[in-house]
Amino acid sequence: MDNGTDSLLETYLFETNTLLEQLEELLINAEQNGDFTEDDVNEIFRSMHTIKGSSAMLEFDSLMEIAHHIEDLFFYIRENGMDALSPDQKSELFNLMFSSTDKLREEVEKVENNEPLDTNIDSFIENINSFLNKISSNPEELTQSEEGSSGADTYGEPIERLDDPYQIQVFFDEGCGMENLRAFMIVTALQETNLIFTFYPADVETNSETAEFIAENGFFLGFQSEEDAQSGTSFVSETGSVRSYEILHREDQSETLQRTVRENTSSPEAPTVPQETAAPVAKEEKSKGNTSTHSHTSSKQSLISVNLSKLDQLMAIVGEIVITESMVTSSPELQNLKLDSFLKSARQLRKLTDDLQDIAMSLRMVSVSNVFQKMHRIVRDMSKTLGKDVKLTIIGENTEVDKTIVDSIGDPIMHIVRNAMDHGIEKTKEERIQAGKPPQGEIILEARHTGSEVIISITDDGQGVDPDVILTKAANNGILTKPAEEYSKKEILSLLMMPGFSTNREVTEYSGRGVGMDVVKKNVENIGGVVSIASEKGQGSCFTLKIPLTLAIVDGMEISAGGSIFTIPIANIRQSFKAQESSVILDAAGHEMIRCMDDFYPIIRLHELYGMETACTSIEDGILIWVEASDKSYCMFVDDLLGEQQVVVKPLPSYLNNFNIKNSGISGCTILGNGDISIILDVANVYYAAQSMF
Repeated sequence: MDNGTDSLLETYLFETNTLLEQLEELLINAEQNGDFTEDDVNEIFRSMHTIKGSSAMLEFDSLMEIAHHIEDLFFYIRENGMDALSPDQKSELFNLMFSSTDKLREEVEKVENNEPLDTNIDSFIENINSFLNKISSNPEELTQSEEGSSGADTYGEPIERLDDPYQIQVFFDEGCGMENLRAFMIVTALQETNLIFTFYPADVETNSETAEFIAENGFFLGFQSEEDAQSGTSFVSETGSVRSYEILHREDQSETLQRTVRENTSSPEAPTVPQETAAPVAKEEKSKGNTSTHSHTSSKQSLISVNLSKLDQLMAIVGEIVITESMVTSSPELQNLKLDSFLKSARQLRKLTDDLQDIAMSLRMVSVSNVFQKMHRIVRDMSKTLGKDVKLTIIGENTEVDKTIVDSIGDPIMHIVRNAMDHGIEKTKEERIQAGKPPQGEIILEARHTGSEVIISITDDGQGVDPDVILTKAANNGILTKPAEEYSKKEILSLLMMPGFSTNREVTEYSGRGVGMDVVKKNVENIGGVVSIASEKGQGSCFTLKIPLTLAIVDGMEISAGGSIFTIPIANIRQSFKAQESSVILDAAGHEMIRCMDDFYPIIRLHELYGMETACTSIEDGILIWVEASDKSYCMFVDDLLGEQQVVVKPLPSYLNNFNIKNSGISGCTILGNGDISIILDVANVYYAAQSMF
């Protein structure tokens, strides 16, 4: 596949996936409203028309056929209105459209994975045709949607049937190939407008022989007014590979124009129309875009699509620039030298590096709305299958996160939502009413920023989790690592994410295999996040995902403890201070605490947590750093502060996950300016690791 075709394929996949996502959201909203509006019908018709045309151009026959028949269906609905359908037919239409969307998405995934497309879609097409026959009073009178809009005869019949007073003759670049499908793309664009037009040849979509005719004689569009013809040129000029186009005005209805075109079909040159039969109104070479017919190009959309791998390369280069800048400014050779001009330039370089980093990171930031909106479909399908009445409430869908992270959280959120639907929400309305709850269950999906991380919570108002049941099941499966009575409630709930663990006694379509919550834990940890579970029996459950905003660069504070260098994200630091031994008190369990801002906070000695030897053991000799993460706040005792530094986050080797190293408070590492490696601390997990030692 050459670069041009490869680029065309990427554009096709991006456009088609976007249309399918929009279509699924439209279907969910329409089903909630109980009907398709006129705008909905037109939107579906346009989407299917676009997918059909672009799929035909790339010869993805299964996608083209499915979109083509759905387009026919909605052409009929558009002409006759939704009122012609009974309530049962509307319900069947929604189910048909959801299954069609799934089938289209399935075929697109095959294209993405370079797999062969399904060649046996006859039964699926038959379902669409059967429904169309059912809702139409006279199936024989149905016409193809493009026939209804073009009104042109099939290829090979006399061209005099195209007798519009204004015509556009379009020529494509020599040797561009697939002229018939390129012409069809023009027709597709025009059909999405309110323009009334005809075109010749009429079967450019399905007849590859028309490509030769178009290459020699051009492609013809017919309009009833000069204004419509001028509007048509706007779409023609934006079509790829168009060499030139010409608006032809018929001064009378004689057959001279018809005869001229027919005579020119045998000539290898492009057809020209004599002055006495047709007056050229406007002729433009595509390379000359400074005339009135091309004035619209200055208002093109200022957005472009960029391959994610290019953004990854950009971030990698920015990361190397940050490290190199740090290595230059902290070079030992420059120490104790008076270099005022160098330091001034270094500060300017740091500012520019910060700006470059911010811009590069902002390019990768996308909202979580697409992931959240997909959950509507999960809730909808499971509600019908399980017979449960559940609504999904979304909060904070415009929260922005790194693109890589957004791509990674889709599966975890899906598994949690399915778990809430299957296990959390009560099976019947009667159970909920008896428990004093509304008959309709609710799942709340929320995203919010807190400092340097994003908190995503999935909450349901169902029956909650019984810790005793989980503990008994875990004991029977032999996955307990200590006596059952020593497990805290938090530890019991965390057993839900153990591999192979499931509270279902039998395997169903949605659960029972013990793989869902295990996937949640692994996927979230792979992007540097953590998962926590809170639940009250009879009240509901809440799964919380704490995920870093980005995987790239953070502002950190370098500290030393026990001869090692660590990095703490600046966003987690509230204050650093010296303290006296007299300020430290002990709680009932003998743990150190200190007073800050009229409140007491626990002290965690970093060298004790990681078993490092240090000469700085007295509170007065070291420094206390008051840190905060989520709902945890404490003071970290370290040897010294080394200074603020912008660091590039490097992931830990995957094999270290076998040692559960993230639960020890280590989230990653970074390379310092002098080439040394610094461990990046996860403030929240440092607290949990210290608590497990007590």
